[in-house]
Amino acid sequence: MTSSPDHSPYSSPSNGEGPRIGVVLSHGFTGSPHGLRTWAQAFAAAGFAVRMPLLPGHGTSWQELARTTWQQWHAALDDAYLELDAECDYVFAAGLSMGGALALRIAATRPVAGVVLVNPGLVIDDPRAPLAGILKLVMKSTPAIANDILKEGMDEGAYPRTPVAAAHELNKMFKDTIRILPRVTSPVQVYRSTVDHVVSDSSIVALRRGLTHAPLELVRLENSYHVATMDNDADQIFAGSVDFIRSVVSTAGAASASAAPVQEASHEQA
Repeated sequence: MTSSPDHSPYSSPSNGEGPRIGVVLSHGFTGSPHGLRTWAQAFAAAGFAVRMPLLPGHGTSWQELARTTWQQWHAALDDAYLELDAECDYVFAAGLSMGGALALRIAATRPVAGVVLVNPGLVIDDPRAPLAGILKLVMKSTPAIANDILKEGMDEGAYPRTPVAAAHELNKMFKDTIRILPRVTSPVQVYRSTVDHVVSDSSIVALRRGLTHAPLELVRLENSYHVATMDNDADQIFAGSVDFIRSVVSTAGAASASAAPVQEASHEQA
């Protein structure tokens, strides 16, 4: 069995050679950094600087989450991005589930080098979702879908209830994120479980349609459910995302080096 969930934020400095690489990481809706901590540690072990904040309303109680807005969640991740941007040459955004949508928002509004997503959410299939703004007035919470993990003995530490008010905020954030997806231009790597009881393929369809200016790589996970960062395919995610980041940085560095002499020649002619 796992130990008690650790909801605290995670931060690690860059300690690798070469370009300074940073990764801003976001947990999912009603969850906390606990579900992604081992992934964050894998990035740190690779020498990357890491920032993984605890989003407002999370890691405490579902009642507190009900009093927050999606703009607060985004602002917390954006602040973490800005910290990394001040000290790194390249910054990547990554996230699980709702955290994937937040990572995409960062990529659409900031100059990130790349994006890594695990079972990202962009669509709520529940037919009650459009009515959440009204339902929140008469129904405070619903049973949560937590611990969608195939591996036995794992606990992501998510809330036992889902606040309807926060679900309303989530639905609004998803819709606005889909709207700005065409602004994403950096490479996107997605890890997608073949069986996911929380996020349906509707989100992947929306992602494919929206990423009109960004290359997309989809990696299938055959032995994990929704919280794949704590499931049987976790090591594949950790190693694959590190390789993806290094590949993007290597390609960007080579492109920059090859462009430098052209810029100098142009300057001399002028």
